[in-house]
Amino acid sequence: AVKIHTKDIFHLRLVSVLSKLDQKLSVCSKLCFAIGGVPNQVAGSATAFFLQIYLLDVAQINPFQASMVLFIGKAWGAVTDPVVGFFITKSRWTKIGRLMPWMVGCTPFVVVSYFYLWFVPPFTNGRFIWYLGFYCLYQTLITCFHVPYSALTMFLSTDQKERDSATAYRMTLEVLGTLVGAAIQGQIVAGAHTLKHCPQHNNNTTVTTKYQTKHNKELYMIAAGVIGGVFLICTVVMFLGVKEREDPYISKTEKQIPFHKGFFLVMRHGPYLTLTTAFLFISVAIQLVQSNFVLFCTYAVDLRDHFQNIVLTILVSAVVSIPLWQWFLERFGKKTAAFCGITWMMPFTMMLVFIPNLVVAYVVAVSSGLSVAASLLLPWSMLPDVVDDFRLANPHCKGYEAIFYSFYVFFTKFAAGISLGVSTLCLEFAGYDTGACRQPAQVAYTLKLLIGAAPVAFIVTGLLILLLYPISEDVRLRNKLCLEELR
Repeated sequence: AVKIHTKDIFHLRLVSVLSKLDQKLSVCSKLCFAIGGVPNQVAGSATAFFLQIYLLDVAQINPFQASMVLFIGKAWGAVTDPVVGFFITKSRWTKIGRLMPWMVGCTPFVVVSYFYLWFVPPFTNGRFIWYLGFYCLYQTLITCFHVPYSALTMFLSTDQKERDSATAYRMTLEVLGTLVGAAIQGQIVAGAHTLKHCPQHNNNTTVTTKYQTKHNKELYMIAAGVIGGVFLICTVVMFLGVKEREDPYISKTEKQIPFHKGFFLVMRHGPYLTLTTAFLFISVAIQLVQSNFVLFCTYAVDLRDHFQNIVLTILVSAVVSIPLWQWFLERFGKKTAAFCGITWMMPFTMMLVFIPNLVVAYVVAVSSGLSVAASLLLPWSMLPDVVDDFRLANPHCKGYEAIFYSFYVFFTKFAAGISLGVSTLCLEFAGYDTGACRQPAQVAYTLKLLIGAAPVAFIVTGLLILLLYPISEDVRLRNKLCLEELR
């Protein structure tokens, strides 16, 4: 009897070891997963930094129309997130997984809609409808890609360390993708926003303006084509290199509870609400800086010939600092990392507003990159911990991971849409002159507020809410042990 008992123990230990080995992810798998997130960031970076100035100065729609395009497009994108999340929860398992068909299927359509977003139609009166339609279409399609991609984190491995490691790979390459997007867009279209293309004499104003407009259109279309190609290549790499796993925690024969009940359970989960609300305010701050930065450099501080290099410096700093923040969160905890990383941005942003010279701009760029990296890495690293906590509290809920990710994106997109719409309207009230080489002093003052005071206020609010986040490192460890017992 003792001998049999010993064999059983050995067998159980062997099964446990093999199970843990099965959950290990190779470096190749992590890289392919991370590469899948690159195209969304490449396109997102280009739109975040350049879409506003493109609509105003190249497409030449008025600030009110531009604000409506940005707000309605973002709001529509926010609404589609939970809708896509709902349909994902109803998706059946296929030979390539439950989430992968969404990402692969929508990619060609994303590329087409993105290209036409940067195309100036030959007519003038209907341009507002054109850009509103294609921006909403693009937001819908990119949601069909991003929501399942985000939720895929939970189906790479059940091991928290492996998921955190995959998230670190993902964030490093996503910030690199943001860098690539800004580099492609910035370097190609930089010539469209320099003073050397502005008319200097009244007698040749018409000729110069027409040439400039045609030249600028071509530059933006070239950039859109290059980014579309990056999107296709990265999606193919992810598809070939990533294996999606089924949910290991609940029996396949167990009946799912209705979506609306799962939704209300998620919305009542305290850690999720706290985390989402905190990063909602923080992401709005980052979005304000991103969307207004090129305008700020062009019209408020006379750095129009350097903005593309300053943007690249911010993003290079963010890429380099991702491994630093990954080490920091493992050593000191995720909540501490969030406070240290995001607080760092506030004094340096204000410094650029009050001391607007080139040297200070590069110092601010390096320091801001650290905070951008933290703001990108931490929420996506903390969301899986919230999902694990929810699984323990609601062990009979299956397949609702997409709700967590889709509604997180919903809230942050909707808030960002409101902030973008309001900020563009502020420029209209300040007297923004569409297509002009120089803007009134009131516009410069408004841009300084949008870059300095407003983001600081949002960041402080977000960090105060984050103080209430209850999942400490001890709680994470407890949840991990409990989930291992369930599995």
